[in-house]
Amino acid sequence: MSTILGIESSCDDTSAAIIKDGYLLSNVIANQSVHMIYGGVVPELASRAHQQNIIPVVDQALKKADIQKVDISAVAFTRGPGLLGSLLVGTSFAKSFSLAMDVPLVEVNHLQAHILVHFIKELEKDKNIPEFPFLCLLVSGGHSQLVVVKDYLEMEIIGQTIDDAAGEAFDKCAKVIGLPYPGGPVVDKNAQQGNKNAFTFNKPRIKDLDYSFSGLKTSFLYFIRDKVKENPDFVKNNLMDLCASIQYTIIEVLMDKLEKAVKLTGIKQIAVAGGVSANSGLRNALLERAKIYKWETFIPEFKFTTDNAAMIAITGYYKYLKKEFASQDIAPLARFPY
Repeated sequence: MSTILGIESSCDDTSAAIIKDGYLLSNVIANQSVHMIYGGVVPELASRAHQQNIIPVVDQALKKADIQKVDISAVAFTRGPGLLGSLLVGTSFAKSFSLAMDVPLVEVNHLQAHILVHFIKELEKDKNIPEFPFLCLLVSGGHSQLVVVKDYLEMEIIGQTIDDAAGEAFDKCAKVIGLPYPGGPVVDKNAQQGNKNAFTFNKPRIKDLDYSFSGLKTSFLYFIRDKVKENPDFVKNNLMDLCASIQYTIIEVLMDKLEKAVKLTGIKQIAVAGGVSANSGLRNALLERAKIYKWETFIPEFKFTTDNAAMIAITGYYKYLKKEFASQDIAPLARFPY
């Protein structure tokens, strides 16, 4: 039997989770609302909040799982990618816990962990789990990737963004039209009441399976600037349609590349992961194409789309089974080598 304590502190959420033999017993997350007034995450404030939250969050995770510290078989932590100051807090805590309890230390790639949420099991819940190999569209605030998942710990990136990520495009376009941070969920909410065909934005033309969103973001900025010059109330009068149109464009870019990846690999088991996988437009687009192309799709529960320690713990669990342990001199990485 193996019981894994997972620690996630890559950005602005402090989280701890307990997974026992692949089953989730607890997943506690402390959010940081302080960043909303700044329109984005402030790294220094994030790291300070992690220092305040890490011990209470781990304590609550242990209590909710109804286990003691001595029951932990290993501690897994996010090594990167992420904000270095935030990662340092989680890494330092994990190292200390490992030394104090004399249990193995397991480093986890944050992006790999997002994909492995599809293997988190919960007691008294049935779950449809993908078979290897499957194709995963990983979309978050900082990353957009197409990944062939060959095994729990063997993955091949076949496409990724060359500049901005899809989630970043959502947030920055939202900021242009005066929506609060984080903008992605607000755009999604407004888009559900708008006309996706009201405005047309040019899609970037990037070869192969890579993505680019910086040009789309810039063209949206200039479009809004010009329209507001003509009519100061343009955004206010067209907010729902603007949200629907930009969301539709971003999603179509993602889906076009996904379709190409399916044709290239021949894989028809398709998963989605990352913060943007909570977007209703993306979920609907994936399901629509699944019907057309006979894909078998895997969409995570909303609670597993954003950063959380359950995904760190499940990745740590599979690394623990293979005895892939880290040493005490390991350091966090703001950017992970792919």
